[in-house]
Amino acid sequence: MLKNNTPIIQIKNASICQGDNFILENITFNIFQGEFCFLIGKTGSGKSSLLKTIYADIQLKHGEGYVTDFDLRELTYEEIPNLRRRLGIIFQDFQLLTDRSVEENLLFVLKATGWDDKISIRHRISEVLMKVGMDWSLKKMPHQLSGGEQQRIVIARALLNDPLILLADEPTGNLDPEVGEEVLSLFFEINKMGTAVLMATHNYQFVEKYPRRIIKCQEGKILV
Repeated sequence: MLKNNTPIIQIKNASICQGDNFILENITFNIFQGEFCFLIGKTGSGKSSLLKTIYADIQLKHGEGYVTDFDLRELTYEEIPNLRRRLGIIFQDFQLLTDRSVEENLLFVLKATGWDDKISIRHRISEVLMKVGMDWSLKKMPHQLSGGEQQRIVIARALLNDPLILLADEPTGNLDPEVGEEVLSLFFEINKMGTAVLMATHNYQFVEKYPRRIIKCQEGKILV
């Protein structure tokens, strides 16, 4: 288990590449338990590549990287699901199963991550929907929900396994400004309860209005 003063994410002298192309070079930063960090930078600056490296969609080949108790350099394919159970991953485009209800979407994730007790499953689904203000939506299909409501379900899905950190890749990018701000407020509420958040965004109004720690991707480097 991590101690309170141990970083959830430790990246040291790392370079991130896709194929032969280096996206970010010689980057170093830590994220600690309970932190809220904005990850900013222009389109194509490496924000998504950095997040993908953290959740092991891109292999780290250069430098050092640790996420919770996992060494990204030594991580095997079989260990990736165990790493991702420690993380909550939230995408801009929701990635909900459109042919299944909200309940079935959440049930799918719980069963895929080893839950099998029906009472525990029912309780956990109810719990995360309450946290995001969507307890009324259990039997709704995704198409019956607004964009903001769907993103709240995605956040609920990310919370199912009580992650140490939420990784959010432009989670308000497809939402109207007012709805986006409501979703951002939800992230702040979750953060206050102890879950760290690393949120990639190109919305500089959010960054200016709600000052938090900033990690910036710029010209192949990380500025912290």
